[in-house]
Formats: sequence, structure tokens, C-alpha cells
Amino acid sequence: MKKLEQLLQDESVRRREFPVCERKIFLAHAGVSPLPRRVSEAMRDYVVAAARDNQEDVLPDRIIGETRELAARLLEARAEEIAFVGSTSMGLAMVAAGLRWERGDNVVCYRDDYPANVYPWMDLGSRGVEVRFVEPRQYGNVTVEDLDRVVDKRTRLASLASVHFVSGWRLNVDRVGQYLHERGALFCLDGIQSFGALQTSMRHVDFAAADAHKWLLGPLGMAILFVRKECFERLHPPLVGWHTAKCPDYIAQDQLALLPDARRYEPGSLNLVGLVGLHAALRLIVDCGVKAVETRVLELARKTIEEGERCGLSVSGPRGGDPRLSGIVSFISGRRDVADMHAKLAEANVVTSLRRRRDGVRCLRVSPHFYNSFTELERWSRQL
Repeated sequence: MKKLEQLLQDESVRRREFPVCERKIFLAHAGVSPLPRRVSEAMRDYVVAAARDNQEDVLPDRIIGETRELAARLLEARAEEIAFVGSTSMGLAMVAAGLRWERGDNVVCYRDDYPANVYPWMDLGSRGVEVRFVEPRQYGNVTVEDLDRVVDKRTRLASLASVHFVSGWRLNVDRVGQYLHERGALFCLDGIQSFGALQTSMRHVDFAAADAHKWLLGPLGMAILFVRKECFERLHPPLVGWHTAKCPDYIAQDQLALLPDARRYEPGSLNLVGLVGLHAALRLIVDCGVKAVETRVLELARKTIEEGERCGLSVSGPRGGDPRLSGIVSFISGRRDVADMHAKLAEANVVTSLRRRRDGVRCLRVSPHFYNSFTELERWSRQL
């Protein structure tokens, strides 16, 4: 908490920690974030050392275990439930491929979630699994009441996003998880739009995945996969390699003995430079305090809404006082072309995102992180 307060009160500290602030106002953390200085320097130092020796030997002591522990603290989970994979897509696809499905089972997802959380479930149709799409009454805002129209006794799993990537609606993760568990269904979560920005408890989640390159402020190609310990026996590793099972002295054994923790979902050597970056990014967020980071992100989201509405834009998602508010604010306009606005902002070194809904409506997506300032948001709106 003290580190976050110092960063927000001292502009020189903020710019030193986040070099992007020197040239740009970066408001697109729901896309691909720039790296904080400590993350890029940690990766650089490791790569320089790896040019002079064995890449594994120069890895800082205990960093793999510490990174698992930091991820577990972020998610209020156990370190043994954390695996590292290449992306959110890979993590979700591993869950889809690793469960033992039976013909007649059904899986529930939301057609308008990011495709990484749609396609792995659609692909199960070839295995005799029925794919059911939840249809929320409000775009991006999936509720238990919406799920109740599609979930039945043959529903094996539902997979949803913790935050909808366009509208910014925040899922009530605990309530949804409780609802599914009461009906004997598993719950899989695409956490990429909340991990690192919002407190996201795994209390009622069975599986979750999130890449580091958005709100976690880490590198691309390095993701967290959470598998609840009680689900280890239900989720067979769809990719099996030397890292998955016991092989003393690198000798294949007569019997395949899977590792007793989530490392069983890591088939081979890890992306070490990515892991070094993720370690530094997680340390930054945990040291600032996950609760404090969320408070700040939501304050900035409310300020973003205030500035956008002052400029005549409409919010396509939750408003400032809604408990389902997230760090994503998407604006639409009936009289102005938001694509032109997006281009104009880019020319002024203000980075936002342009997204399109299924109905064709374009959205100007603004997603500030905890280190952004209110002054930056006021400058953003003046460029509109």
C-alpha cells in the first residue's frame, strides 16, 4: 500500500517505474500493456546473464517457486494449484481437452466472450458434447438468472469471463461458482481481464487461466493456469512430457507417475525469461496491495466515465456506481465516429482500443491501470 501511495504522490517515481508515461498516456491495458521498468530490467538482466552461461543455471534461486507463491497470493489460492502455460488460450484449451467428456454432456459458454473462451468449447461438438450459449439480457452482463435458462443436469462445465472484454461488465464470480457447484457443474474462468486489476477469488472456481500481458503488466506468452487441487484427478494433462511426471535422472520410468501438484500441467521446459518477467510483475502488484490496486482502478474507471459523458459519449456497460464496474469502460456515440476519435487520440499519443460488437456498433474502449493519473484522464478527454 505504501508503495502505491508513493507512486501516486511522486510523479518522478511514477515515470521511473512506468517509462511509457514519459511519451504517452496509455489507456489500453485491456489490450497489451507496456512493461514496467522493473519487469523489463529483470528480463534484460536475465537475458544478459543467459548469454554467458547455461540459461537454467543463471536463473535466480527459488524464482519458480516464488512466482507460484505470488500468483497464489494474488488469487487467494494454493501454490500447488498454480501452473505456468503459454497463454490464456492454451490454458482454457487444456481444460477443454483434458476433461473426460461423455456423449450427451453439455458445456455452457457465452458466444460474445473473447474467442479464446469460445472456440475450445465449440470444438467439443466433434466429441458429442452439446455446446450451449448463454444469452444475457444485457450485452456482456452474464448473470445467474441468464445461466438458469441453459444449465441442466447434463451440464458438465460452464466457462465465462471474469470481465467482459468489450462492455466491461464484471461477473459475480462467487455467486456464479456457487450456483454451478450446487448443480454439479464445474466452473472455468477466463481471468485475463481481472487478474492484476481486481480481486478475483478462486473460492468457487475449478479452473482459471490468464496471460500476463494485460492487467498483470507482464510479458506476452506467459500465463497462469489455476487448477483446484480437488480437480487434479478429473483433469488429465492433455499434453504429457518429461516435466509432467517423475523421471529421476531424466530416465523414463516403467509407470507414468504424474506429479502431485499443478506442475503436471507443464509438459516441458518453462519460458524462463517470461517467468522472470511475470515474477517481477506479480511482485509489483502484490507489494502495492491487490485491494488497493482494485480501489484505484475503479476510481479511474469512474473518472473515465465522468470525462467521457461530459464529452457527450454514452457508456456501453456498467455506470460508475454499479458494483459490477471493472477497469474497462467502452463508449459509443450516435453522432460521432468513434473510429475517428480513436485515430485522433493516437495522433496525440493517447493510447486507447477500438472494438466492435456483434451488432456492428463500434466502441472506444478505455482501460486505465492503477498508475494512470487523473490528470491524464482529463487530458484524454480534452483530445476528443
